[in-house]
Amino acid sequence: MAERETLECDVLIVGGGIAGLSCAIRVLDLAAEYDRQNPHAPIGKPNVLVLEKGPSVGAHILSGAVLDPRPLRELLPNWDNSGAPIKQKVTKEEVAWLTPSGKIPVPPPLVPPYLHNEGNYIVSLGEVAQWLAKQAKSRGVEILEGVAGSQLILEGNVVRGVICNDTGVDKAGKQTANYTPGALVKAGVTVFAEGVRGSLTKQLVHKLRLDVNRNPQVYSLGIKELWEIKAGTFPAGQVVHTLGYPLQKTPMKGDIEAFGGSFFYGLDDTHMAVGLVVGLDYHDPSLDPHNEFNKLKLHPSFKPIFETGKMLGYGAKALPDGGYYSMPRFYGDGFVMLGDAASFLNPARLKGAHLAMKSGLLAAEAIVEALGKKDFSLKRLGKYEDLFQTSWAKEELYASRNWRAGYTSGLVLGGLNDFYQQMNGGKGFTEGQALISDPESTELLEKYHVDRKKPERVKPDGKITFDKVTDVFHSGSVHGEHQPCHLVVPDSNICINRCTVEFANPCQHFCPAGVYEWIPPKPTKEFGAQFGEHEKGHLQINAGNCVHCKTCDIKDPYFNITWVTPEGGDGPRYQRL
Repeated sequence: MAERETLECDVLIVGGGIAGLSCAIRVLDLAAEYDRQNPHAPIGKPNVLVLEKGPSVGAHILSGAVLDPRPLRELLPNWDNSGAPIKQKVTKEEVAWLTPSGKIPVPPPLVPPYLHNEGNYIVSLGEVAQWLAKQAKSRGVEILEGVAGSQLILEGNVVRGVICNDTGVDKAGKQTANYTPGALVKAGVTVFAEGVRGSLTKQLVHKLRLDVNRNPQVYSLGIKELWEIKAGTFPAGQVVHTLGYPLQKTPMKGDIEAFGGSFFYGLDDTHMAVGLVVGLDYHDPSLDPHNEFNKLKLHPSFKPIFETGKMLGYGAKALPDGGYYSMPRFYGDGFVMLGDAASFLNPARLKGAHLAMKSGLLAAEAIVEALGKKDFSLKRLGKYEDLFQTSWAKEELYASRNWRAGYTSGLVLGGLNDFYQQMNGGKGFTEGQALISDPESTELLEKYHVDRKKPERVKPDGKITFDKVTDVFHSGSVHGEHQPCHLVVPDSNICINRCTVEFANPCQHFCPAGVYEWIPPKPTKEFGAQFGEHEKGHLQINAGNCVHCKTCDIKDPYFNITWVTPEGGDGPRYQRL
């Protein structure tokens, strides 16, 4: 039997996104500075290794994105003279309420300060990551692309590294002739920068109970397309954010279908990004975020843009929305956590990229100090927490600490809570407002569909609106068909005997990639054939469609779906998203 290769390094970073790469660059720069200041007890050049599960850096990165450049100036003061793909400044912005037939702009004086984007840039975050990878490599950072971490190496509560995914395993879990065991990667400190709902981070939080006495994390699902448009139809540098249609009904009644809103960003004269962000704490199990996204594009205010355009790319990603009170303890013996993995996202601003980068800078400072002392204990790496508590990142997150929790009571009360927060430093109505996890927010089907009829859906036209399979094609997602399914459903009886009856299999609706299909042997009137429920059927998992958004791992009402890493290199291949 083949033995696992063992790799050793000083700093292991799991995830080649902007948080992990910022940390890698900063570790090397600070270590060099440390050695200049301590010539008699130098660290030497640390061996920094980055594992990236995507086929290349940036291939799995999806974001809006309007980038606040503040941490970039701290990391690379001359970034604007180093070929950075950060050119398009925000030139015009609008916040509006959408009705089914119109758009009501919010007067600029009434737009909350956190939604202003003066001085920010519209970017492709994947391209920014690729550029940061070049900066990291120029300093000696090694990046292994197409390599996925699958298991923690733990000694008690001490993280010693990770085990990479095996390759050459068939669907039944048996080794093939091409079997190669994943390497053991050991490190003094392991940095978890996997992004939202990372599989290793999830294991770590559960194992070490890092979320004790915190609010549960809640999430949103962001769905995004890249469009080529006719010049002059949506100006370069323009930013539009909306509330209302298609997610919310009349706000004065407080009857929210789902929390969230849309974004439209002008990348250049002939390209724009359009997206819909849907809070995954919605109640109706039949709600389909992808369908709501199609409805958005048909809105009279935006449909003319798409009528003369062409869709180029598609993607989806979950966002950690809980804010400050949902942040887990993000350090411990032998490890730190960065970015979305540690809830470094400001849901009020709909921004996490700048905070992800800042988390990398703060963690790097603690790591270099630990390298100098040769001490990677919880106490030593706790310096990361100390640095965070005195940083502008803490100040920003704390100022919106009750923002998302306030909106669980509806738009009216949430808006009032939001206003009070701006007046009293982030407290709002009360301190420490509670959140309910997204799976627990899902309610029984009968509350919304007594007749159990399937809600009306947009019929995709193939020009402006698309079915999920067509959109997935434009994500470039590829998975080897030979390997075990990376979407694990441990108890299929729950799907058949409970979920069908109680929720009508919401996985077929909440997944934005058409991964989950409910296949019945025959329809029966007793179980509502019009809705698609059937007395006895089975769940079909089209794992090859997966775009790694993690929604299924989050929203399933029985916690009965677990996302695990497929073979490294599999998944979406985003370009300019």
